[in-house]
Amino acid sequence: MSDKPTVLEQYDRALIVTMNQLSNRNALDGAMKDALFEAAQLFCSDAALHCLVITGTDNIFCAGGDLRNMSGDRRTVAVRERMARTHRITKLLSSCEKPVITAVNGAAVGAGLSLALLGDIIVAADDAFFVSGFSKVGVFPDGGIVYNLPRAVGLVRAKDILLTNRRIDAHEALAIGLVSRVLPKMQFNASVRELATQIANGPAISLGLTKNLLNASHRDNLDDFLTKESLAQAVVFGTDDFAEGNLAFAEKREPKFSGK
Repeated sequence: MSDKPTVLEQYDRALIVTMNQLSNRNALDGAMKDALFEAAQLFCSDAALHCLVITGTDNIFCAGGDLRNMSGDRRTVAVRERMARTHRITKLLSSCEKPVITAVNGAAVGAGLSLALLGDIIVAADDAFFVSGFSKVGVFPDGGIVYNLPRAVGLVRAKDILLTNRRIDAHEALAIGLVSRVLPKMQFNASVRELATQIANGPAISLGLTKNLLNASHRDNLDDFLTKESLAQAVVFGTDDFAEGNLAFAEKREPKFSGK
């Protein structure tokens, strides 16, 4: 593959986005941020795409922010502009009512760890590892990591990870809830595609509402949440996928969901 920021591939109903800028270890420079945002926009707006996969190349998922860019223009306005380019990806993937898989094929460092945490499902190759990295270069942890990490691993572990800058291998990441699955390196890409296909061929409206309510659940009291739950169920009961799921159950066969 050529050394361009991302390579996009449609696989069944899934969009696979491979970060492919090995010259700087898939760092989140301006070009990479723009490429990821454009891919996210394509995914969120295309009704034919039901699942997004973000992964890296070789043994690199993402080495974090572009230090050369950081050490350039340090004016407040310039820094905020760079952060805005990061935050638009974070906001779009979090608000999109479609499942996102981050497939961590290798090193996820700094903002690369932040990016990994944007996945609704986070999987790691068995030789992948995670490092906060922010304190090593004296910057504030960004990309939403201070918000997302404690929700994944708990406040105590999040403080330990961010303040000590220690390395976390894939199996520890699984044990503490940083990832949901560890997959063998040799079958990693094939296993990720199988998972993406399974999700992409699921009942899209039901899965999307599930993601939406899960993301908002920590902000709701029980009464507010149950109101949303009843509305979501009313929507899902009116879908073609619910009818197909019911019929498939009665006929003792696998359902063929249309996403409608």
